[in-house]
Amino acid sequence: MPVNADFEGRSYPSTKPYGVSAAKIREFAEAVGSSDPVHVDRDVARARGYADVIAPPTFAVLIAQQCDRQLILDPEAGIDYSRVVHGEQKFVHHRPLTAGDSIVGTLHVDGVREAGGHAMVTTRTELATESGEPVCTATSTIVIRGGE
Repeated sequence: MPVNADFEGRSYPSTKPYGVSAAKIREFAEAVGSSDPVHVDRDVARARGYADVIAPPTFAVLIAQQCDRQLILDPEAGIDYSRVVHGEQKFVHHRPLTAGDSIVGTLHVDGVREAGGHAMVTTRTELATESGEPVCTATSTIVIRGGE
């Protein structure tokens, strides 16, 4: 089944809250090789004006991909995950993700197109606190390889 082009313009309900913790931030910072103490030392983060440790910028992908899962698992979307290649990822941060945040994400399908026999799907996930404060806009393009 090909990717359903009618999904362009579709939005999904907001996800359940994702609790950002200092431990998760530390693990991610270590995994990506970030040595900035603002990611692991609360005193350093507070000295720089933050309420707690802040996440490396790409930490947002952990939450955004949980939102993308709604589309990937939607049987009407026609996405064969075994054929998916990650094409592009962009972040626009409105403020850093901070330990103690409780983040919800709302997924929007901004584009579905064919190119060279492959489908390309662009999504935008708006990450915000439960009270609605914008935190990050994550944009992703996946390529669903065509052919057998």
